[in-house]
Amino acid sequence: MLRYQFFPRSIAVTQDIGSVIECFQRNFEKINSNENNYSSNDVLEVLRADLSEINFTVEVGKKDENKIKVPVLFGLNNRIDKSFNADALSADGKIVIEVEAGRAVDNNQFLKDIFQASMMFGVEYLVIAVRNDYRGGDDFQKIYTFLETMYISSRITPCR
Repeated sequence: MLRYQFFPRSIAVTQDIGSVIECFQRNFEKINSNENNYSSNDVLEVLRADLSEINFTVEVGKKDENKIKVPVLFGLNNRIDKSFNADALSADGKIVIEVEAGRAVDNNQFLKDIFQASMMFGVEYLVIAVRNDYRGGDDFQKIYTFLETMYISSRITPCR
């Protein structure tokens, strides 16, 4: 079963985020981690056509020219001094998608994803896609619990 949670829980899923969720739902049988052992690139390849249909640019490879660079810092003459990479980015630059097929919890990759998306210029939403089953563990539940704790503590609050 596809599981998702929008944070903070006091706000409903937006229409644009709902469209992203539909892409994952349409392809769930193909990417289901209980049945498949896909890498993040494999998952992105399965989702590429559906995400492109809703105006997302999707990373096509790990070479530098295939990366989706999202600006973080600007320098003299508005030159981009620093950027972070995204797995997918909406046409308006407001939604970043990161697909983590194995390193999400073990290497705290989800924390890096949160930090980087927080620094990206113009980004308002981060979608982190993780495996339900990774080496017998439930990455989704672990990250859900972390984010729930973060929001309930009120130590970090969303900007409006």
